[in-house]
Amino acid sequence: MLSKALLRLGASAARHPWRVIAAWLIAATLAVLAAVAFGGRTADSMTAPGLDSQRAAELIERAGTGQEGMTAQVVVTPLDDGATFFDHGSARTALTRLQTEVKRLPHVLGTSDPAGALDAGGDTAVRGGLVSADGRIAVVRVQYPDQSRLSAEDLDALVDLGDRLRAELPLRIEMGGNLFYAFSNADGGVSELIGLLAAAAILFLAFGSLVAAALPIGMAVFGLTVGVATMTVLAGVTEVPTFAPVLGSVVGLGVGIDYALFVLARHREYLARGLDPREAAGRAVATAGRPVVFAGGTVVVSILGLAVANVPFMTVGGFAVSVVVLTMVLASVTLLPAFLGAAGPRLARVGRIGRALRTRKPGRLARRRDPAAGAAHAAGWRRWIGHVSRHPVPYAVGAAGLLLTATLPVLGLRVGLPDDGSLPHSRTERRAYDLVAEGFGPGTNGPLVIAADPAGDPGVLDRLVGAVATDRGIASVGPTHIDRATGIATLVVFPTTSPQDKATADTIARLRTDVLPTAIEHGPARAHVGGAAASLSDVGQRTSQRLPVFVAAVLAMSFLLLMLVFRSILVPLKAVLLNLLSIGAAYGIMVAVFQWGWGGALIGLESTVPIVSFIPMFLFAILFGLSMDYEVFLLSRVREEYLRTGDNGTAIVEGISRTARIITSAALIMVAVFLSFAVAEDPSTKMFGLGLATAIFIDATVVRMVLVPATMTLLGRTNWWLPKWLDRMLPHGPVGTDDTDETDAESTGEAPRPRLVDR
Repeated sequence: MLSKALLRLGASAARHPWRVIAAWLIAATLAVLAAVAFGGRTADSMTAPGLDSQRAAELIERAGTGQEGMTAQVVVTPLDDGATFFDHGSARTALTRLQTEVKRLPHVLGTSDPAGALDAGGDTAVRGGLVSADGRIAVVRVQYPDQSRLSAEDLDALVDLGDRLRAELPLRIEMGGNLFYAFSNADGGVSELIGLLAAAAILFLAFGSLVAAALPIGMAVFGLTVGVATMTVLAGVTEVPTFAPVLGSVVGLGVGIDYALFVLARHREYLARGLDPREAAGRAVATAGRPVVFAGGTVVVSILGLAVANVPFMTVGGFAVSVVVLTMVLASVTLLPAFLGAAGPRLARVGRIGRALRTRKPGRLARRRDPAAGAAHAAGWRRWIGHVSRHPVPYAVGAAGLLLTATLPVLGLRVGLPDDGSLPHSRTERRAYDLVAEGFGPGTNGPLVIAADPAGDPGVLDRLVGAVATDRGIASVGPTHIDRATGIATLVVFPTTSPQDKATADTIARLRTDVLPTAIEHGPARAHVGGAAASLSDVGQRTSQRLPVFVAAVLAMSFLLLMLVFRSILVPLKAVLLNLLSIGAAYGIMVAVFQWGWGGALIGLESTVPIVSFIPMFLFAILFGLSMDYEVFLLSRVREEYLRTGDNGTAIVEGISRTARIITSAALIMVAVFLSFAVAEDPSTKMFGLGLATAIFIDATVVRMVLVPATMTLLGRTNWWLPKWLDRMLPHGPVGTDDTDETDAESTGEAPRPRLVDR
């Protein structure tokens, strides 16, 4: 029996708290040491097997042109507004010196030479796109080896050189490129601190005790340390995407504090009943810990389901985040009860400041000694849930209509790649992006690389260049580079539109379906379109194609798991549908903010951007799992009340009202943590933060406090209906047992009543 095993585990941890705390300290230390000794760096390979961009990358790698490595670009313009590179000698000399010093940096394979292009004369095409037509803007392109041979020190060296030369040369110097994307500091550090402080404040208001507020924070910090360190070790074995640590921190902090809050609230209830602190901790883990295990398992399975997309970086990123979630579940049933045992009876008391905040009259303190379970605190929620239960139809229709309306913008969802043009103007990458777009056109910020294998066809390259150059979506074509050993040719082309523009994706599709096949003329040659913009476009199409399969798999898994837990058909069906509503509404709000610009300034968004191609699938996996946290926690309590009383109406009102305050506090914590990431500089981090915060807020308010009581009231006793033949087929092992209710009943002296099964 799962609950009995959790009871023994929690009670043992509470009886020997310092042993368990010491074990976690050792585990955290070993994890950090392993990360330092064996850990790797995160890296991004935004491609997948079978994609055209992947085939282009394979050809480029075979040719050994160096274009498969990392790149940076230094964009310069004279400080003297009246000067140009053609008629101002000091600017010309400064440009030559800058290019020479950049070339001397460690690991730099080579640079472009805009000064040499100027000496060659001619128009912009002759100058190789290195100097703008008016001579006012020049670009030094820097080629590095692949990311595995680089580190943040290479970025620091380039940035430091720029800082020094700005003081010595009469040039405005800005920098960008994928070297910055790979090694810039993540947004997570400050965001994590803001999230922790907000969570601590909410926990203190919820429990009125500094000790009670500190325990979930301490557990989450322990779990996050072990989880992120383990992720770093994983990066030494395989390629972990750069967004995984930030996303792991977002989700890990949210679920860790949530899980701890659920267990802590039940522990304080048992303390209020007069149980010994160690026994209370064991029973809290046995009752609240079981929903935590199932909810955490749902999050993990949902995220691991990303493997169906067949996009390796998403699969590995999902696995890395799952490690953090599993660590938080383990901490909730081992480390937290150890903290509870060490704290002893102090958790039953409300501190002096807490009393001042929580009551106006000293005489009311006795009735509010236990803030988690006191009747005075549940009375307001009981009145609200009772009101909704008496008017289920208007509330169900109104809430569902509201969420469906919020979902409508999803019809205009457009996936793409937010580029450096989406960053704030305070970042040098954004300023470099704007200078390049000003001098050379927007498409120069997202060049495409066409890789071709002539396969013995001598005229195919000329036909390719001519066909590509005349396409309406191509602004210019760079020189053709041919590898003598393999004969593979690479051609850099610049679209007329920016990387995140839908027209760029249309140009890529047209090149593949019309332009390149026409130039090849059914011969043995082959050509593929690659580059960062093409890779992200391909990944977006792949995830869009696989999203329905993924959603169906997660829905089926969640339905089956909830059916096993609650021995019901309609409860899991309702849960699945309501979770879809809250996630759909979150998607709609994301489209309105990021694509339409509604309220974007509130989170520091300076321009509209498409939704990052892989974020919808990632968000669905995470949000569906997190939604199950509240579903399992709330319905477990409702079911306990139903088994105790046998009355559906009473079970709904009592079960939801007794969990409403904890769910609200947990939701506020999650929203605070997630919103702290929504104000990060990177648009992708903003999307994760806002999407998660919006969905959790909707789920904990409109769904849990309106739609759940309304629909459960309408369904009546059929909520718990299960055909007899299906009941016999379902397992009655650790998943499908009712031992949580039996364990809780032992502490109350009440026997649970049987569930409703179709006879």
